[in-house]
Amino acid sequence: MDGELWLWALCALLPALWLLSLFFADSDLRLLWAEWMGRRPEWELTDMVVWVTGASSGIGEELAVQLSKLGVSLVLSARRVQELERVKRRCLENGSLREKDILVLPLDLTDTNSHETATKAVLQEFGKIDILVNNGGKGQRSLVLEANLDVFRELINLNYLGTVSLTKCVLPHMIERKQGKIVTVNSIVIIAPLALTSGYCASKHALQGFFSTLQRELINYPEITFCNVYPGPVQSNIVKNALTEELTKIAPNPMKGGLYQYYKMPTSRCVRLMLISMANNLKEVWISGHPHLLGAYIWPFIPVMKCLMKNGAWLRTGKVGEARKENYRDLFLELFLEVQTPKAPLLLLDQGIPGGPPLLEEGGPVHATRSWD
Repeated sequence: MDGELWLWALCALLPALWLLSLFFADSDLRLLWAEWMGRRPEWELTDMVVWVTGASSGIGEELAVQLSKLGVSLVLSARRVQELERVKRRCLENGSLREKDILVLPLDLTDTNSHETATKAVLQEFGKIDILVNNGGKGQRSLVLEANLDVFRELINLNYLGTVSLTKCVLPHMIERKQGKIVTVNSIVIIAPLALTSGYCASKHALQGFFSTLQRELINYPEITFCNVYPGPVQSNIVKNALTEELTKIAPNPMKGGLYQYYKMPTSRCVRLMLISMANNLKEVWISGHPHLLGAYIWPFIPVMKCLMKNGAWLRTGKVGEARKENYRDLFLELFLEVQTPKAPLLLLDQGIPGGPPLLEEGGPVHATRSWD
């Protein structure tokens, strides 16, 4: 009898622990399990040749720095050569690599005619490509009705077609060797979409469809693995460099309006989880804190839940989306276009936020700013 009670108690405890871990999680539970019990990047990724696009800042830069500590050979690609050289110096200073272990290879993802030449340059330098990390791309902060069609075209050309082109150039080499890994940095917005990111979201959906199909086409090459990473808000320059209504109009520095990134996941933590997913051959990982991670779990079920709920008032996603759009629009206008509006709720910051950074801007302290999600 006592044994049965213990068994029932255990059956009740395990779901409770699972829900508790989800509450404190900053990634999907499979990735957290791999972090706890899985293979270590320090064991699995050494002596590999890793090609990282978008390596001049943000996730790409941090990934290069952490990889430099694992004894890999690095290929750093982006459009800004000076920034790539800066990242290379960081890798040499903080890692265990020597000068010959890092190749700075300027690359424009939209110039697809140059991708074959770039791939040959990597193979000539290192003789192989073990891992391709498709990280290059741009974000968006503009409404559909106000964005020029060229903005959508640029996002598709850069985020989607550029990544597809480079992958197609590297893939024959991996097929010849019958091994390799392709890591693609996608976004959690394709699971729970956000206003002002329509073109960006569409380009990321396209990437998901492409790589999901590619995995099935390469079923006879089990040693060629794919890892699709879906990060939420991460401390990076994606908002600062985002496209707005026109190609020539890049969003000004959001720090100007007191918009800090303290609430976002640190880039180092995001990259560490990426390395763990690569070491454990996880095909799809979600990397984000709450509420975005929780949204990713429940969003696919919202239409069903609305049907089950009699009134469904709290699940009217259309109204929520409209309110979110207005909040984004007001904040966008105020911070990026310097237009003052009274609609978004004020978040007083003159006393700071516990655990947050000092709230300063050029010319003095920030006394109030708009709320931002």
